[in-house]
Amino acid sequence: MQKVLILDFGGQYNQLIARRVREEHVYCELREHDMPLEEIRRFDPIGIIFTGGPGSVYLPGAPKPDPGIFTLGKPILGICYGCQLLAQMLGGRVIPAQADSAREYGKTDTVFDPGCALFRGLPEESVTWMSHGDYLAEAPAGFRLSAHSAACPTAAICDEARRFYGVQFHPEVHHTAFGGAMLHNFLYEICGAAGDWTMASFRDQAVSAIREKVGEGRALLGLSGGVDSSVAAALVAEAVGSRLQCVFVDHGLLREGEGDQVEAAFADRELQFLRVDARERFLKRLAGVEEPERKRKIIGEEFVRVFEEVGKAIGAVDYLVQGTIYPDVIESGRGAAAVIKSHHNVGGLPAQVEFREILEPLRTLFKDEVRQLGRELGLPEELVSRQPFPGPGLAIRVIGAVTAEKLELLRRADAIFREEIAAAGLAQHCSQYFAALTNMRSVGVMGDGRSYDYAVALRSVQTGDFMTADWTRLPYELLDRVSVRIVNEVRGVNRVFYDITSKPPATVEYE
Repeated sequence: MQKVLILDFGGQYNQLIARRVREEHVYCELREHDMPLEEIRRFDPIGIIFTGGPGSVYLPGAPKPDPGIFTLGKPILGICYGCQLLAQMLGGRVIPAQADSAREYGKTDTVFDPGCALFRGLPEESVTWMSHGDYLAEAPAGFRLSAHSAACPTAAICDEARRFYGVQFHPEVHHTAFGGAMLHNFLYEICGAAGDWTMASFRDQAVSAIREKVGEGRALLGLSGGVDSSVAAALVAEAVGSRLQCVFVDHGLLREGEGDQVEAAFADRELQFLRVDARERFLKRLAGVEEPERKRKIIGEEFVRVFEEVGKAIGAVDYLVQGTIYPDVIESGRGAAAVIKSHHNVGGLPAQVEFREILEPLRTLFKDEVRQLGRELGLPEELVSRQPFPGPGLAIRVIGAVTAEKLELLRRADAIFREEIAAAGLAQHCSQYFAALTNMRSVGVMGDGRSYDYAVALRSVQTGDFMTADWTRLPYELLDRVSVRIVNEVRGVNRVFYDITSKPPATVEYE
């Protein structure tokens, strides 16, 4: 399978670059900028992309790759910081913009040289999305200028003999009118991509790899009933059949009626399914814990301890299978990358586990790719399109300390919100929607008397990959119905908020 390597220099759009490459049916991985040269050789990419980043390439300590990367004979595309880095390392000159007019942020009219392979077949002038305060003052020897704007004569550079390209703008964002076509040109015209990244090919390769890894051993999979674990279960079951034991842990942090719904959903499937009641032990471990990262790590560890106990009970289980997906890995931190939140199945894992190995067959997939794989495996659409629900459950939707009373209050408020979304026919319009219980209490008036109760926050977003998300523009009438119902039906709540923050700067979940 052909691969593209994306070196991460810390920019805000870096995951989007990976998404855009995958959308072109080319497999890619986002790796640390200081990936060793020998490891890059083993990875054997057909092309390399340098991402954007917040730094300045001329400052001491600026992140840089091994200079040997330019001797590998691989096509390279530098984006924003990556363009300046490419130029600086090859003998060009990057300086701080001397005037505000030389800085560019937002939509910018840009003129392209259609003779450059990166812009072949595109209009000679269109809009790009700029976001840079430094200035490429001098291109390196062997490069020519291939795009310019009113403020920047070096909006793009290229050395087509070595297949090195740099753009000061961001082709990965939709605001760049023909950004997708530019990436397509880089992948197919410059790197020679064959477009062999499909879910059918991934399925075949994954099944073969799982069979080879597990051999005659046995595997245990934590099945939550969500999309990721369900698809992982179907994939591993295809590989090893009855040697897979699926365990559904009822940790007491589920939505209203969810435990019974999950059990019913898998009752007729050819899977070995076991439901474990662990409600008391999880709540005991979480008692008094307010800090979100501690919650996630406690829940991650407790999940593994339950799996270990089940493994010992059924005997000779070698592998623990998890439905970890690529956004989990990215947000949990890679190398020097920031930890956004430790997903219970990544950063929340304990240091020691009593299994030979942890298998994560979906670890390289984005959410929409997991759904595509589920369809490829023949899972029903109602399961593949199911609302995402985090492994830590309602524990990260109760802000602050978790108690049984707060959980019951939140379950009912969440159920009302989901009922009204479904009744309005908007369930497929919203990628994810839920209620969260804030730790704020305020004065209200109910029944001519004073109340001092909690505020519930409602959250709904639209997204394709869950790396970025926009808040859903729900009708006011719907929000009004939900607010009235929650305040009237859920004792202990006297205010309802609607969260209109996108990701970034927020995350989809609250903790």
